[in-house]
Amino acid sequence: MASKNDVRIHVFEDKTEQHDQACIEEDFDYSQRGQWLRAAVLGATDGLVSVASLMMGVGAVKHDVRAMILTGFAGLVAGACSMAIGEFVSVYSQRDVEEVQLKREKRTTGNNDEENGEKEALPNPVQAAAASALAFMLGAIMPLLAAAFIGDHKVRLGVVVATVSLGLVIFGWIGAVLGRTPVLKSCLRILVGGWMAMAITFGLTKWIGSSGL
Repeated sequence: MASKNDVRIHVFEDKTEQHDQACIEEDFDYSQRGQWLRAAVLGATDGLVSVASLMMGVGAVKHDVRAMILTGFAGLVAGACSMAIGEFVSVYSQRDVEEVQLKREKRTTGNNDEENGEKEALPNPVQAAAASALAFMLGAIMPLLAAAFIGDHKVRLGVVVATVSLGLVIFGWIGAVLGRTPVLKSCLRILVGGWMAMAITFGLTKWIGSSGL
């Protein structure tokens, strides 16, 4: 009898632990990943699409690989600086708002320990800016490397488009997996957006270049 009771208690504890783990997973707030996920995916996607579109625009009127690479590199540097500054200002503004809210709650509750703990959990503007800039450069370097070693102009443009398409699918998949959103929908949305950006830039630059403006 004692042996049977021990087995029953053991099984009950295992089920309880499994239930608790399931509840923790279900209750986990995936929105906590939102800030870093948004900065990383947005930065990488922006770098990939922006620099590739610049290179496609130049490639529409010039066949020189040097011109495409220099244009893409300038876009990489300017875009990384822009993303870092924009993210720093945005996150710093958010931090200021949250600090004001914490001070209001302190006057209401008078709990200094809780306020100190919440301050440590506030977003860091420097980290957010660095993450955004690095992500932009990671995306921007892909079309640059793809075009750097290809001499034929048409082949170079095709390789850039193919590289960008692959990169967009990868970034869309990463964002969907980490954010627990539909993978196919996320990949298609980001892929079509990238194609549109490159096509519009290429077409308008080609038209302006051929019109002699």
